[in-house]
Formats: sequence, C-alpha cells, structure tokens
Amino acid sequence: MALMVAMMLAMLDNMIIGTAMPTIVGELGGAAHLSWVVTAYTLATAASTPLWGKVGDMYGRKGAFLVSIVIFLIGSALSGVAQDMTQLIAFRAVQGLGAGGLMVGVMAIIGDLIPPRERGRYQGMIAGVMALAMIGGPALGGVITDHLGWRWTFYINLPLGALALAMVTAVLHLPKKPRPQARIDYLGAALLTVGITAIVLVTTWGGTEYAWGSATIVGLAALGVAALAAFVYSQTRAAEPIVPLHIFRSRNFTLMAAIGFVTGFVMFGATLYLPLFQQAVQSASATNSGLLLMPMLLSMMAVSLVAGRATTRTGRYRIFPIAGGALMATGLFLLSTMDTGTSRLTAGVYMAVLGAGMGFLMQITMLVAQNSVELKDMGVASSTSTLSRTLGSSFGVALMGALFTGRVTDVMGERGGAAAAGATEQSAQLDAESLAAMPAAVREAYQQAVASGTHQAFLLGAGVAALAFLLALLVKEVPLRGGPAPKPEGERTEASGEPVAVSG
Repeated sequence: MALMVAMMLAMLDNMIIGTAMPTIVGELGGAAHLSWVVTAYTLATAASTPLWGKVGDMYGRKGAFLVSIVIFLIGSALSGVAQDMTQLIAFRAVQGLGAGGLMVGVMAIIGDLIPPRERGRYQGMIAGVMALAMIGGPALGGVITDHLGWRWTFYINLPLGALALAMVTAVLHLPKKPRPQARIDYLGAALLTVGITAIVLVTTWGGTEYAWGSATIVGLAALGVAALAAFVYSQTRAAEPIVPLHIFRSRNFTLMAAIGFVTGFVMFGATLYLPLFQQAVQSASATNSGLLLMPMLLSMMAVSLVAGRATTRTGRYRIFPIAGGALMATGLFLLSTMDTGTSRLTAGVYMAVLGAGMGFLMQITMLVAQNSVELKDMGVASSTSTLSRTLGSSFGVALMGALFTGRVTDVMGERGGAAAAGATEQSAQLDAESLAAMPAAVREAYQQAVASGTHQAFLLGAGVAALAFLLALLVKEVPLRGGPAPKPEGERTEASGEPVAVSG
C-alpha cells in the first residue's frame, strides 16, 4: 500500500499538469515554451533515474526512496509559487530530480519482493493505481484549475506526499545493505546528464529556436554524441557503473528498453496534445478535456488487468507486446485523421484503441526486463527501463511539440494572416474561454491550425509506434522466475539468478 501511494504521487503530477497547461500559459505567458514545462521535468527525471537505481542497489532502497519523495515535494511547493515561465521550468526540473527516484524505487522494491511469475497478480493493482491517476488526474486537474487556480495543481502533491512519507517510513521494511567499498560513478552520471540534455535540446530547438543546420544545433548534437560515447566507455572502466553494460547482453532486456522508449514517446505526447485539441477545437473546458480522456485510460486499465492475470496464469507474455505495438500504431493513425468536424464519440473510439495498445505494454515491459537480469542488478535494470521510457517521453513531447508549434504557426499565417497570427501569439492563451473572445475568423483559423498541428504530431507518433510492433516480433519467450520449473531444454539462457522469495 505504501508503494502504491508513492506511485500515485509520481503518476498524478503529469496527469494533472496536462489539463492545466493552457491556463498556466494564459497567466504566465510564454506559449513558445509550453513544451519546456514538461521537457524540463522529464530531462531531470531522465538524468537522475540511473543514479537513483544505482544508489538503491548499493546503499539500500528505502533511504533513497524517502529522499526522492522529499525532493519531489520541495519542487512541487516551489512550482506552486512560480511567478513566470522561467521559474516554473526551473522548479519543474527540481520536481523531476525527485521523480526520478519515485518510479524506479517502486519498481525495484516490487522486483525485490515479488518473483516475476507472481508479479502479474500485482500488475492489476499497479494498473489500477496508474489508471486512477490517469483518469482522476486530468479530471482533478481541470476541476482544480477551473475552481481553485492552477497553482493548486502543484500544492495537491504536498498532502499526498506527506502520506507517502509516513507510510513508507512506518510499514516498508527492507534488509539493510552493507556499505560498499566502491563509490558512485559520478563521472558516468555527469556524462550521461550532459549527453541526454544536449540531445533533447537538439530535438526541442531544432527547426524552431534555431535552424537545423545552425552552429548551435550542430554543436549540441556533436556534444550529445560525444558525451554518450564517453559515457559508454566510462561504464567499461568504472568499479560500480551506473548502467552495467552486461545487462544489454540479454536480447529481451534490450528489446524491452527500446519498446519502453516508444511507449513513453507515445503516451506523454498523447496526454499533452489531446487536451489541447479538445479545448481548442472541440471547445471543451479544462475539466471536460480531462474527462474526455477516459476512453483511453479505461481501455488501458482493462487491458493491463487482463494481460497481468494471463501472464500469471500461463507464464506467457510474448503476444502482449506484439498486440500492444499494433494497437498503438493503429490508434495514433486514427487520431491523426481528426479535424474540426470530428465528434467526441469518434475521438473517444480512437483513444480507446490507443489505450488498449498502451495497456498491453505498460507493465509487461518492466516485468520482462527485470526477469532478464540477475537479482543483484534489479535496481539498475529497473532504472534503465524507467530511463528508456522517460527519454521516450522527453523526445515525444519535444518532437511532437516542434511539429505542432511549427504547423500551427504556418496555418495561422496562411488562413488568418499576420494580424491573426500576431493576436494569437500576443494573447498566448489556448483555453476555450480565450478562444470564445476572439473574432470569429481568427478563432476558426486557430482551430484549423490546432487540428492540423495535432495531425502532424499524431502521425509522427503512429510511425514511432509501428517500430514497437516490429521490435516485439523479436522478443523471445523466456520462462518467468518464480513459476513452475522450466523444461530442461536450455530455454532459460537469458534470465539468470535464483528465484526471488516473497517477503513482507
């Protein structure tokens, strides 16, 4: 229960912020920096996730987990008092530092306590918490934004975080780990941070802030590649590498990391730009745009429950990532066909297809990744898988954002003229109330522009999701630890280590 509360804390934040973003931009301005409110958070999460996983492996998960909760709450409180977009972006980065330890902590602790074959039973509980956050989050974000103000979308984390701290401290008992002789690989952490930041800045600024061939973009790309190459080399020399390269010898682990990247790319891009489409094109309020996401989220929860129970009962899982990749690609392609005449019912059906695809992938990717490594590497396996999904979400938001913003600007210039484009940019407001106050011609042009922008973003997502389907075809059915003894045909070549004993 303590872990479920902490997972709720991590999941709820991004879901609440998604529906509040139009209002935040309306008050603080800086519409051009909209994606950075999410990108800063995901960048900090990505950079800190491997370090949290390694610290947990070396010094014990409970202490690292508690510290990550405290950092997350500090970032939440600071974000609530932000006075401009620059401050909000900086404080969201602090939140992200803490969030990096939340998700990997939950997953690694569950990996320690529950063997993979039995984890399918708990997958329903995990899926239920995630669905509750994803269903309740947008709705709660809309209600808070409409009635209390957007700042309370951050303040709501504080009582929930206090509850998580109290419960984890009181009821979570894990064996203490002896203090290792080797130190944390700080050089590797620094190189990974520089590499991730540089690459994501390329995807965010390329074609918008700077031309793709500009010195800034080319320099950042070169820096990112060099830093990541140096990071890989440093991991072969470090006494305690942050990401031990031997875990990638497992084909299943490598495939799950790649599929997790794609899932993150698709999921966070969809949850950010679907509310924008609903508010700008379908004239939904912040509250209603959150509720309108329910077809996707309910579908995801139901499918995840079925997949988890089937995995526990049969021990088989290969079909689920294959089906998930196919459904994600189909759902995103259908969403890319939406325009100003698309009904809410039709959009709901398309979202349900996308949600089913994500439901097949959300927990299976982590389960298979953890089953593919030795028990001593459980933390780094969890953190690497989480990092892949986080990086995917960062790239998804950045690339979809670049396509969306560029297309909206182009269409506004074509349909509304310079005056309309200037009016929209000056107002920097994307919510339904602001749109209603616009002249009819400007409003119609903006709705057409948003529809065109989301078409481009979701079409990109469909292409990326198709890659998940192709990768899933390569997954090998390796028996899950903790189940019936496998047949003696050498099938368990990738998953090593002894069965995990359930404790607690």
